[in-house]
Amino acid sequence: MTDPAEGTPLHAMRVGYADQPLRESDLADNPQDQFQTWLADAVAAALPEPNAMVLATTNGTEPSARTVLLKGVDSRGFTFFTNRGSRKASDLASVPMASLVFPWFAMSRQVIVRGPVVEVPREESAEYFASRPRGSQLGAWASQQSSVIDGADALEQGYADVAARWPEPEVVPLPDHWGGFLVMATSVEFWAGRQSRLHDRLRYLRSGPAPTASAGGALLDDASRWSTVERLSP
Repeated sequence: MTDPAEGTPLHAMRVGYADQPLRESDLADNPQDQFQTWLADAVAAALPEPNAMVLATTNGTEPSARTVLLKGVDSRGFTFFTNRGSRKASDLASVPMASLVFPWFAMSRQVIVRGPVVEVPREESAEYFASRPRGSQLGAWASQQSSVIDGADALEQGYADVAARWPEPEVVPLPDHWGGFLVMATSVEFWAGRQSRLHDRLRYLRSGPAPTASAGGALLDDASRWSTVERLSP
């Protein structure tokens, strides 16, 4: 199969990865510190949207994936925000599990997270919502995310309507249909590209009872919960 724009056969498209080994001795003793180190490296390397991640969900029958933005990482887990009427939110209501992929391919790195998901407290959603640009706040009211619409004009009219409803300098309130989700990791895999496709894959596995929000979430910074590190074949 050939790319019509470039005339390059798809089977010939490949990139040689930087050969930067990832050894067990290189890892931090917990996945939170290791993730934040790699995230800082991605920011320092000026990668476009280094906090972008692919979020994979399922409704129990069909899988679904899309790119969203990470807006928080702490000992509880990984946090993102969205419209609660969206496909992703509907999936999570049915099957409260997710996987995240951070594709830092320009650095020959990737991080994969898996775990159960819970909604974050409303006050936390309100705090983040208040920090968003005004246009993004209005957009959250104007868009019924994932619903079928007649065209772009309908969306733009909806935006104009909510902008008129809350003219500056009025505060745009948090919509009832909008908020955050917390992915409480049970595994975190760090992938480093190697030559000859002999990639390094090291995966932290969480031990102990399943994580719950009331018990502090994933406890990402607790080394005693993450003493098992597996090396996976590429």
